[in-house]
This record gives sequence, C-alpha cells and structure tokens, in this order.
Amino acid sequence: MTSEKQARKDIIDACLKMNAIGLNQGTSGNVSVRVRERMLISPSAAPYDRLRPEMIASVDLAGAMTGEWEGPVKPSTEWRFHWLLLKERPDLTAIIHAHPPYCTALAILREPIPACHYMIAAFGGTDVRCAGYHTFGTAELAEVAVEAMRDRTACLLANHGMIVGGTGIDQAMWRAVELEAIARQYSLARQLGDPAILSDDQVGQTLKAFQEYG
Repeated sequence: MTSEKQARKDIIDACLKMNAIGLNQGTSGNVSVRVRERMLISPSAAPYDRLRPEMIASVDLAGAMTGEWEGPVKPSTEWRFHWLLLKERPDLTAIIHAHPPYCTALAILREPIPACHYMIAAFGGTDVRCAGYHTFGTAELAEVAVEAMRDRTACLLANHGMIVGGTGIDQAMWRAVELEAIARQYSLARQLGDPAILSDDQVGQTLKAFQEYG
C-alpha cells in the first residue's frame, strides 16, 4: 500500500502532469487518493507549481459526508464526488478530474462517448456515460457522477469535464489520457462522416481479451 507521504507527492506530480500534457488548465482539475480510511486530495485554488506535500488536504472516509478536513488549505471544491466514489467504490483508490478539450466538448453536447473504438472497453463497458448537469462542488453533482460511473471507471460531466478512476494514480492517469484520445478521435470522425459504432458483442470480446492480456 502506498504510504501517505508518497501519496501526497504522487498527487502533486499528477496535478503538474495534467497541465503539462494538456489534460487540464490552471487549477480547475483535482486529484485524490485513498490511504486507509482517509482521502488525500489536492487543495482548493492552489497553483500546482506551488503545491507542497503538507498542503494536500486529508478527509475522513469512514463517517458521513461532513466536509471536515485536516491541513493548512481546504480541499478542492469538488471533494464531494471524490469522497463518494472512494467510499462506495472499493475497486478505485485514485480519482482524477479534469477539463480536457475534447472530453469537455462532448460533455457540453451532453453526449456519452459510444463504442467508436475498441479501447472504450478500458472503461468497463460499451460507452462512457455523461452525467447530468449540477453546480460544481455540490452533493447533487456527486450523486449523478457516482451513478454515471456505475460499472464504469470514467464518466463525463455535462457542461463541465470528465472523471476517471483507477487502482492507483498511474492507472487513473493512463485512463485520463486514453479517454481524451478517444474523445478526440470520435470528434474528428464525426467531422469526416458518420462513425461506425462497435456492437455490444464486439466490445464484450475486447473486455474478455483485456482480462487475458494482463
């Protein structure tokens, strides 16, 4: 299990990487990690290049969604959906939220990403759903995000951005990059014509192949 000290450093590295590779802009994204019964999450409105490990906020996962936190800086305004996902999804230990251009463009259209490419299976099913719109940081947004990610490891947020999860930050970051790539490919294909969408059976074969792939 990742130590709390390492997890704090990993969160900062992920925040910096998101902006460096174009997945995010400014301080709009956020990253969280479960360490035992607590959630570590990037702080609110803090420039990533000024983050220090001690600035990462710590929130209790064992109790109710009260918002009580430890640290010198309050947690990201989006802490609620991070908290709810980490609490209700034991298969996920890291959550990344960002506003990448192509995922966000599709989210503005309030459309899911269909099985336009076999790699959609990397997110657990035949599509990546788009959750309904609610004001950022609200409990309502957290609830629809968790529902959109049911049996999935990613979702879009209407007029907002995307969320991905993983068994660790490395996997979550890989999924974030892959999701934005698929969103870009799908968007370009729509400009060229009418994209062919894979059947449920074809995606199912890919899911099975992934399980054997390792």
